[in-house]
Amino acid sequence: MAEKFFTLETTVVPLPVENVDTDQIFPARFLKATTRDGFGEKLFRDWRFDVNNQPVASFVLNNPAYSGKILVAGKNFGSGSSREHAAWAIFDYGFRAVVSSFFADIFKNNALNNGLLPVQVSTDFLTKIFSAVEKEPETKIRIDLGKQEITLLSSGENESFDINPYKKTCLLNGYDDIDYLLSIKNEIETYEKNK
Repeated sequence: MAEKFFTLETTVVPLPVENVDTDQIFPARFLKATTRDGFGEKLFRDWRFDVNNQPVASFVLNNPAYSGKILVAGKNFGSGSSREHAAWAIFDYGFRAVVSSFFADIFKNNALNNGLLPVQVSTDFLTKIFSAVEKEPETKIRIDLGKQEITLLSSGENESFDINPYKKTCLLNGYDDIDYLLSIKNEIETYEKNK
């Protein structure tokens, strides 16, 4: 069983870049890894470090002003190849949710399958988040999975978001697909007996 997800209230890391693909999130040269260990160290590797392996001061993950468990990204996040490693890297780095105005479908599913909540908001609400965080890096966001609601705490503005009901159940309970099946084992056995 994984970590259960109910409500997340935290500062955020803003990445106002559109069309971020999975190769930028997790570069292809690291795909040969056979375990998930250390994937967070490779997150945005080519943006975080220069050719001499030194941190790029201008990149947001290297800016001490920003921290938190929510990554706020520009439109069309997670496009490109279907590598699940991108979701693994974001989760391993410490993020528990990604907020954007649009996600690539395969990335969205990979995130949900790995305990990472993709929250799709309107372009207007995303702009408000970026603006608030630019003015005040300590700005907090609350994501309530049960209510399917995201709130910008500095203004109280909120929006609802959609999520597949099955994936919502899995996140709330910390289930992967096998855990879910085990949770309804008695119902399955009853069904089989009465078939």
